[in-house]
Amino acid sequence: MPFHSHTLPNGLTLIGEPSPAARSAAVGFFVRTGSRDERPEESGVSHFLEHMMFKGTPRRTALDVNLDFDRIGASYNAYTSEENTVYYAAVLPEYLPKAVDILADILRPSLRTDDFDTEKQVILEEIGMYDDQPGWAASDHARKLFYGAHPLGNSVLGSKESVSALTRDGMHAYFGRRYSPTNIVVSAAGHYDWDRLVRLVTEACGHWERGEAGRGSRTEWAGQGGLHVLTRDKAKVQQEYVMFLAGGPPADSRLRYAADTLALALGDDSGSRLYWALVDPGLADSADSSYYENDGAGCAYTSFSCEPERAEGNLAIVRKVLAEVQRDGITADELQTAKSKIASRVVRGSERPMGRMQAIAAAWAYTGEYRDVDTELANFEAVSLAEVRAYLDRYPIDRSTVVAFGPLESLAGVAGKPA
Repeated sequence: MPFHSHTLPNGLTLIGEPSPAARSAAVGFFVRTGSRDERPEESGVSHFLEHMMFKGTPRRTALDVNLDFDRIGASYNAYTSEENTVYYAAVLPEYLPKAVDILADILRPSLRTDDFDTEKQVILEEIGMYDDQPGWAASDHARKLFYGAHPLGNSVLGSKESVSALTRDGMHAYFGRRYSPTNIVVSAAGHYDWDRLVRLVTEACGHWERGEAGRGSRTEWAGQGGLHVLTRDKAKVQQEYVMFLAGGPPADSRLRYAADTLALALGDDSGSRLYWALVDPGLADSADSSYYENDGAGCAYTSFSCEPERAEGNLAIVRKVLAEVQRDGITADELQTAKSKIASRVVRGSERPMGRMQAIAAAWAYTGEYRDVDTELANFEAVSLAEVRAYLDRYPIDRSTVVAFGPLESLAGVAGKPA
């Protein structure tokens, strides 16, 4: 499929992969900003601002935004991560111009004080809701302990204290600093005409004032190390959640393919080392391993959840598995099985315009490169046992920061502290 890119005079970049055979089109505005780009006094502002984008513009009320999306049958939403804030919509091809108009409009919001004050209460309730979900709370605490002072440890939601202290003017200042056209990529895939898309985005966004929005602290991170036990009342958390975090290759490293492949062999939800060691024999409810590519600092993440009385034994099993893989690598059969699963994942995801729109935007945002499906498949197929070995030598998976979250007050001789 053809690929196109174009940069407007104000610095906003468009990328696209048209597919005439598709029956829909997807478009997204990827803003390269998230919790890692927040100052300490702004913690949670990226996510809060994402909510405010849907609260109205000089051209639309909040109701108009929702009604206009509904009138074109759009599947639309937004999300905020440590590194990106994304606004997107999937529509029938004839409605793509309207989708571009709405998305571009909401990216220049009114940020009215009354809306800000009302939505702040919604955000505070959301923080409380997520804090009551032990899986999410465990991961959030683990990331903070692993990254320490590194900005990737910043919480996406922020805290009740930090969000309560945010002001409308402070949010507006953050918006002006981070939502520059030079920090935004518009991505599209599916059934549409590229030249027409360029005209649409130019008309909608070409007048946006240019600015510069860089990103600091892109250094790799090996973690804080140690075993940390965070104790929470058993009335709130019945299971014990144990997480192992180790440094990994950044998103623009060739070793990212080996890291992703190894993670699947180690902790896929079926037929992996951890599945056979913990889940199949009924020792744990879940066990998985994954690789998170980040800008400048990747992370290998392994976790399991189980009944508290099994946690210490399972901790020893996972440490043994990680040590064995670190020492011996994986087998040729495990490597090929992981490659097959990844190939299926890549191909199935590419069959939907939304999947391709997201994939090409992620690659472009992190590397400035376009990778078609065949190239991505070839990159994974080229992963060898020697490359897995090179990855393990560069980023040892058994040198982990271990975080236990749940009712246990101690684990392997380490006393817990309230979470």
